[in-house]
Amino acid sequence: MMQGKVEICGVNTAELPVLKGAETRILLEKSHAGDKDAREKLISGNLRLVLSVVQRFSGRGESMDDLFQVGVIGLIKAVDCFDLNQNVQFSTYGVPMIAGELRRFLRDRSAVRVSRSMRDTAYKVLQVKEKLLAETGREPELETIAGALGIPRKEVGFALEAICDPVSLYDPVYSEAGESVTVMDQIGDTRNTDEHWLEQIALEDALRRLSERERRILALRFYEGRTQTEVAQEVGISQAQVSRLEKNAIRLIKKNMTA
Repeated sequence: MMQGKVEICGVNTAELPVLKGAETRILLEKSHAGDKDAREKLISGNLRLVLSVVQRFSGRGESMDDLFQVGVIGLIKAVDCFDLNQNVQFSTYGVPMIAGELRRFLRDRSAVRVSRSMRDTAYKVLQVKEKLLAETGREPELETIAGALGIPRKEVGFALEAICDPVSLYDPVYSEAGESVTVMDQIGDTRNTDEHWLEQIALEDALRRLSERERRILALRFYEGRTQTEVAQEVGISQAQVSRLEKNAIRLIKKNMTA
């Protein structure tokens, strides 16, 4: 979670508004009815959602400004395409739309950069490979190519892999009866799934809606493992108040995550 004043595209992220579920629904209805002001409020009120998704894509060599702008495009598409007849929370629909826009952006800019020396090696490997194929009539093994060039076998393998076209994680590797298995299916992470990701974003959003005191009590209780009596002494209130605030905070989190 980002703390303090952090500007992205000239926007102070610490001051981004947060819409409640009921407000979002009303604005969606007005926006789909042609209310441009409602549409703008809906977009600005969900920029924190964009920020949450963008942070998952940081560290890939792209500027946060660029990623944020692309994420906003995904948010706008989500606002315009959201089906009011579906009984789902807007964030549940919006997060995959934003993430999809970011994935397309990164995929389109993901040209693999290969060093000049590696390209030169690959060019020599291909020359020798074609020569040996013409001489023997069969595909030469890596050891044979390496011996002809006087380089280690692994360098031949690296050079050939470096000039291969990159494969999308969503390319099908097997299809039958209309169902496809993609590269992603073969190497998918069973822990960091989209479902867990959505739950984490929903939890962070629910925590932001709590008061500072409620967040502090939950942090002391469940992150630091303090007892309610210890928390009461730390915060300066009674144990009964700590118990009441804790239960109320948990109730609000459950309500906001299932709204």
